[in-house]
Amino acid sequence: MTDDATIRKILTTIRTIAVVGCSKDPTKDAHRVPKYMQQHGYRIIPVNPTATEILGEKAYPSLDAVPIPYDAVDIFRPSADVPPIVDQAIKGPAKVIWMQLGIRNEAAASKAQAAGRTVVQDHCLMRDHARLFGGDILE
Repeated sequence: MTDDATIRKILTTIRTIAVVGCSKDPTKDAHRVPKYMQQHGYRIIPVNPTATEILGEKAYPSLDAVPIPYDAVDIFRPSADVPPIVDQAIKGPAKVIWMQLGIRNEAAASKAQAAGRTVVQDHCLMRDHARLFGGDILE
């Protein structure tokens, strides 16, 4: 379980978030959460092999294809899909790997932590940000 002090520190230090599984569909959490974060001053880099643009930002097919630095990787993929994403994240610039609500992969988390990354599992960026900083959750 990640404590509020750690989450607050993450949310005040990261500015650019690569969102793996970012959705074009505005009804999905994988669209609403990055949109909320974007509205609260974070730069979103969508990672989705089926999109060219999401939320006004160029989308990339994979983390390996993202040419600009990012501080965190937010994962919206099933838990079983997490290990190769974490492998790519470890090669990249992100200091934080965040798995959204309902997403956990202990082996991948341990690997990321061993590589010096901060890992959050089974937490919603939007809900934690709204709870700690007073934003309105997008429904």
